[in-house]
Amino acid sequence: MENSIQTDHTEQDFNIRAIVDQYAAHWRWFLLGIMISLSIAYVYLRYTTPQYKAATTILVKDEKKGGLSSELSAFADMGIGGVKNNLDNEIEILKSRTLVESTLRKMNLSVTLVSQGKIISSDLYKNAPIIVTFLNKKQDFEDRTAAFEFKATAPNSFELQEEAENKMLLTSKKTYRYGESIPSKLGTFVINKSLVNPLSHGESAATIQIVITPLEKVVNSYRSRLTVNPLSKTSSVVELSIVDPVVEKAEDFLNNLVKNYNQDAAADKNFISENTSRFIANRLALITEELDGVEQNVQDFKNSNRLTDIETEAKLFIEGSSEYDKKGVEADIQLNMIGSMIDFMKKSKKADLLPNNIISGEATELIGEYNKLVLDRNRILKSATESNPSVVKLDAQIESLKSNVSASLTRMKSNLQIQKRDLNGQEGLLNSKIGKIPVQERQFRVIARQQKVKEELYLYLLQKREETAIAMAATEAIARVVDEAKGSEVPVSPKKSIIYLAALLLGLLVPFGVIYVNDLLDTKIKSRLDLEGKTLIPFIGDVPSSDSPNELIRSESRTSSAEALRIIRTNLEFMLSRVPDGQAKTIFLTSTFPSEGKTFVSVNLAATFALSGKKVLLIGMDIRSPRLDDYLTIPDDGVTNYLSSKDLKVEDFIVKYDGFQHFDILPAGIVPPNPAELLMSQKVETMFENLKKKYDYIIVDTAPVALVTDTLLIANNADCFIYVARANVLEKRMLNIPNTLYKEHKLPNMCLLLNDTDSSKGYGYGYGYGMQVEQKAWYKRLLNMK
Repeated sequence: MENSIQTDHTEQDFNIRAIVDQYAAHWRWFLLGIMISLSIAYVYLRYTTPQYKAATTILVKDEKKGGLSSELSAFADMGIGGVKNNLDNEIEILKSRTLVESTLRKMNLSVTLVSQGKIISSDLYKNAPIIVTFLNKKQDFEDRTAAFEFKATAPNSFELQEEAENKMLLTSKKTYRYGESIPSKLGTFVINKSLVNPLSHGESAATIQIVITPLEKVVNSYRSRLTVNPLSKTSSVVELSIVDPVVEKAEDFLNNLVKNYNQDAAADKNFISENTSRFIANRLALITEELDGVEQNVQDFKNSNRLTDIETEAKLFIEGSSEYDKKGVEADIQLNMIGSMIDFMKKSKKADLLPNNIISGEATELIGEYNKLVLDRNRILKSATESNPSVVKLDAQIESLKSNVSASLTRMKSNLQIQKRDLNGQEGLLNSKIGKIPVQERQFRVIARQQKVKEELYLYLLQKREETAIAMAATEAIARVVDEAKGSEVPVSPKKSIIYLAALLLGLLVPFGVIYVNDLLDTKIKSRLDLEGKTLIPFIGDVPSSDSPNELIRSESRTSSAEALRIIRTNLEFMLSRVPDGQAKTIFLTSTFPSEGKTFVSVNLAATFALSGKKVLLIGMDIRSPRLDDYLTIPDDGVTNYLSSKDLKVEDFIVKYDGFQHFDILPAGIVPPNPAELLMSQKVETMFENLKKKYDYIIVDTAPVALVTDTLLIANNADCFIYVARANVLEKRMLNIPNTLYKEHKLPNMCLLLNDTDSSKGYGYGYGYGMQVEQKAWYKRLLNMK
């Protein structure tokens, strides 16, 4: 039991080593795979346009995360700088199609100047030696594709060729001068020399392609590459980045995107101020007209009644009612403004902005929230329709808030009317006390009150007009640039280290996969390792592939096959140790199928014994398909002639082989019609009994056991059976045949020999100390080919 466990561990270690050796034997293929994959990676990196990443960071004002401190905090009492933002909404606006499209349209990035190279082309952008300007664009300019080939031919002229819709066709070349108007299907344009990067003398024949791409396609390209991400969850700092082959173009795009974003946000904020300014201007015009009328009434009243200073005469009476009068004036102002606001709201359309900071009270905050919702709705409508769920939701909120504003104004108006009635009642009590004041005084007070109300309202509107003007002139940016757009110096794609690493792994994995799949699908026996664990038959050795299989082994032979046969000869002595002295040691050779090399082994094994000074007889007993004459020059008659005759002797058919002292051969003879019956003859056993007395070794080449029964019929005459299996020919599943024969003892003293192995791949142990090795071609030596 202990020996069995030790054997299992040894076998496991050996198998692991065998697996390593199996792949190590193909190191040349791994080297070739690595060289090819690295070469492909080098070519890919050499001719792939590098991509660079440009990034900018901005600080967005956010109501939840603090954002930037308002530079307009000094005007907070005027309601300036109070618009609140949400970071998530601003990020979506930065990525919106509308903002990207307006930026690209301003930068004119749908027109590209490309330098044509032999393999790859590059975008010239600001490095272009020419400037293309469209004087007028046709209506479908942004929806069509066009391309022109520019080639400078002289200092002041150039050739221009337009590509047709079928790129294989080109229109005829035309010569133009710089600054000349050029008509095209997209509109009229001119080409001028660049003052920054003028064409040098050596570039006079340079070819530049002018490509016009549909704006929608350009927008989709930039939006797919634009990334907008907050740097952390607790701050409102946002990073905008984009990947592009031209670093300057990526930087300019990001800077212009942020600039347009701030401009659009400022325009949105100015909507409220502009609407408020228009409202105040209209009210000022009306109040001015009314104030002029009241003042004219005062003038007419005093002229008609020849009055000078009524206030002084009635001072004692008016002082008691001055407080109520003042409150009455304030109530009238508020009622007037509230009435104006109510009328404005009734006439306003859906989602119109309401005037802000006109009245005071609870309605002011509601109006501010209402205007913010209207702005959000307008900004979303830039990239969505009114059926968008967000827009519908905002519409509902706007309607609800508008109702709240109306209700609040109505409540304020009702309260002021009640307050005014109370004030009038109190004032009536005082008026009853000053009943002695002339009728002119009372009439004048009515006129003066109207004058004071109009004056106060006029001054109030003037103040609000100035506040609104300040708000329009001092609109703060919604985002502050923390870092200007800056491109990376090292390309982000392709990454050389990753490409080369992937190429290296691919160069290793592809040969590994091919070898693994080949071994997985290959069911043939290749080496002694494939026999271990699959058979209990003693293994006496393997015979490597021979460079000259038809040549018989000689005493001077130092090939690997010759050395292997000498080792097998030695191993056979252990298998034949029980054969009695004075009797020939009879060795039978068989195989599963034909063409496994049993005849080759038989002939050379017999020659090996003969070279050792022993008397050897080689018998061809494969009488259905004799093959000894493939290796030896022998007569046609032989065993079959002896077995089929009645008076002939077996010695009559034995021939001595030239070049050997004790090497005799008994050919198989003519192929008989009844080979099985001949081998069942008693003469077979008689023949072996006689021959065993005359020779030291008898080597018998028999028929394959899987096809015919001939070998089993004569198996009892053998002292040892060599079962020959050919590497790369016999499938592993066919080992069941020799295993069954060995288990059932149908072939006496059976042993296994593996023929035609490849020792150079690590499957054998190597033979031929100091032998001459045939020189192979360099590519065969490199790839370990035969």
